[in-house]
Amino acid sequence: RQRAFAGSGSTPQSTSKMVSSTGVRIGDDKGYPVTKRAKITKPKHRKGKLHPKVALARSVVREVAGLMPYEKRLMDILKTGGATAEKRMYKFAKNRLGTHKRANKKRDDVKALAAAMRAGQR
Repeated sequence: RQRAFAGSGSTPQSTSKMVSSTGVRIGDDKGYPVTKRAKITKPKHRKGKLHPKVALARSVVREVAGLMPYEKRLMDILKTGGATAEKRMYKFAKNRLGTHKRANKKRDDVKALAAAMRAGQR
């Protein structure tokens, strides 16, 4: 059975248009016509976004304090390891950090740090 839609004929109105309510009881934009209010940005919408001040503080701490012992060990695994170095790095990092995502991120961070150190020596 086909439903009767607002507008001409019996075809539904397109959903690609962002039209405010039409005052019609059926259809995609049904309901009483009202003016939309602008949404305010709340602090929770910024959650997880890295602020430049935080990035600066972290880089200063990294520069002053250096690597943590387990990060040094990851670096050592990377230097000495052969074909399975990445997998062993991942397994070690997952053991220390607890999750797959954190382990992969730490492995990539340490690899980038090692590459930067190699580039700095040249």
